[in-house]
Amino acid sequence: MDIIRIILSILLPPLGVFLQVGIGAQFWINILLTLLGYIPGIIHAVWIIARR
Repeated sequence: MDIIRIILSILLPPLGVFLQVGIGAQFWINILLTLLGYIPGIIHAVWIIARR
């Protein structure tokens, strides 16, 4: 299941974080990072998925 989340995180970073942790602080941080730059959003999403 983590592979699917990582693939979704590459395509849509907030979706991968949402599937991992739901709507919380990490989700909103990821949306902000994705809006500031797509690559930081991807890095944060993969980090969240790999950490748990």
